[in-house]
Amino acid sequence: MKTQEGFAEAFASRRLERNARLERMAKEVKWYRFEKLLSRLKPEGAGRPPYEPLMMFKALLLQQWYGLSDSDLEDMLNDRFSFRRFLGLGLENDAPDSTTLCRFRNRLVEQELITKLFAEFDRQLEARGLVLKEGTMLDATLIEAATSRPRGSGDAADEVKDPDARFGKGSDEGWVYGYKAHVGVDCKSRLIRAAEVTPANVNDTEVADALIRFDEGAVYADKAYAKRERREMLKARGIRDGIMHKSWGGGPKLEAWQVWCNKTIAPIRAEVETVFAVAKRRMGLARARYIGLAKNTAHFLLLAIAYNMRRAAAMAA
Repeated sequence: MKTQEGFAEAFASRRLERNARLERMAKEVKWYRFEKLLSRLKPEGAGRPPYEPLMMFKALLLQQWYGLSDSDLEDMLNDRFSFRRFLGLGLENDAPDSTTLCRFRNRLVEQELITKLFAEFDRQLEARGLVLKEGTMLDATLIEAATSRPRGSGDAADEVKDPDARFGKGSDEGWVYGYKAHVGVDCKSRLIRAAEVTPANVNDTEVADALIRFDEGAVYADKAYAKRERREMLKARGIRDGIMHKSWGGGPKLEAWQVWCNKTIAPIRAEVETVFAVAKRRMGLARARYIGLAKNTAHFLLLAIAYNMRRAAAMAA
């Protein structure tokens, strides 16, 4: 459904509910490249003409930036002029409802397009010179499942409502039932370069190598990522080893140079916590929204795209 400025907008004040950040992203992002990817979406079938995929994708980004549920997003699209302007949705046009938004997101998941959308914006960031590649910070955070925790065991056990969720323990969160979001973040820009989601019981080190891009100058991570094979791999690739050292159970204490390295690395790798703070406190990642690994992975990748767009806009301001 193509939209253009309608009669009502022509008489509306250009200062009416302006959102400088949204306007900046509308101009700076090469949306036509997303449009090309989204053109691969298979149609839903018979019925009324669908909304343009690019407009729907932009709506899902708004959902991430403002931490909205599907129903809240529907309300906002009907209420906020800045949201409609960002989508290119005229005042006389109906906004997509929550069911339509949900179905579109599910189509992206089913047709495995979200990973490609994330990779596309990563290419745009590199082309703009915003990814500095001095180092990559690795870390993970636990996310509580959308369902309640199962209780009991044997015949008395609760029915498991999310078959992919598991119990995992974090250093700060304690025991969490749900998922774990893993990221590789560019040190200087704090842009997310790689993202994975696993059940909460998966050890951080198991997916670490998938978060390294092998074009960075260094890799920084806490003790959970300490592994001899990983250190040897980084050395062979000419990448500086910024993984903190740990003493293995019952083994010798750390040597003085290892203690010094840990003190040097700690404040560098700690910067990744800022990314998680934004995702959880501002973008609604404190709890999973969906059931199942596939849908929660898609949600986190959408959030990562939205986070990177907002971060890039802030850097360019």
